[in-house]
Amino acid sequence: MKVLIILTSHSELGNTGKKTGFWIEEFAAPYYVLAGAGAEITIASPKGGQPPIDPKSDEPDAQTEATKRFKADADLKEKLSQTVKLSEINAEDFDAVFYPGGHGPLWDLANDEKSISLIQEFIGSNKPVALVCHAPGALIKVKNADGEPLVKGKEVTGFSNTEEDAVQLTDVVPFLLEDEFKKLGGNYSKGPDWGSYVKKDGLLITGQNPASSEEAAKVLLDLLKK
Repeated sequence: MKVLIILTSHSELGNTGKKTGFWIEEFAAPYYVLAGAGAEITIASPKGGQPPIDPKSDEPDAQTEATKRFKADADLKEKLSQTVKLSEINAEDFDAVFYPGGHGPLWDLANDEKSISLIQEFIGSNKPVALVCHAPGALIKVKNADGEPLVKGKEVTGFSNTEEDAVQLTDVVPFLLEDEFKKLGGNYSKGPDWGSYVKKDGLLITGQNPASSEEAAKVLLDLLKK
């Protein structure tokens, strides 16, 4: 199994002067689930090199077993510091792709033409695509074979309006994921705030929030094993 993990390269939290990036748990938990099952993992990002880490994901209340393991994992940290540039990635080299969240993807991956074309190639080649928390924002400009939004008519989830409100970023983010999915015709649903909630519709897997990242990776692994 060859799995591609795509992380954001975006570090600025709108014009707040604060930093964002990817969320450690949403990278670490899926990485260890997939690697533990024998997957060969390549990590990429739009700019390559070290992707920005959301500082809030490093705070004490955001720590999990996976983040603790990551902090002690010098080899993975080294691998993370050398992500491959997205422009150098070919979909045919991989069996699946996983997108961790953090707020960063709302700015770069949502609009990244290479990312958009990769998702279309994965789906078009019957390969699963999994995205968690804010990373489903990378789907908003992705089209299906008929030229319609990929999420139209599909069961999807992602960071909810109530969760965005709770972190007080409703007026900072470029779009609200829940609203955008509904506008595009997606069948958006959510579970309780901050609880694990994952939707699978065919080859598309979406998770609501950081707590959903491990489950989303397990659902992806089940698809890969079939």
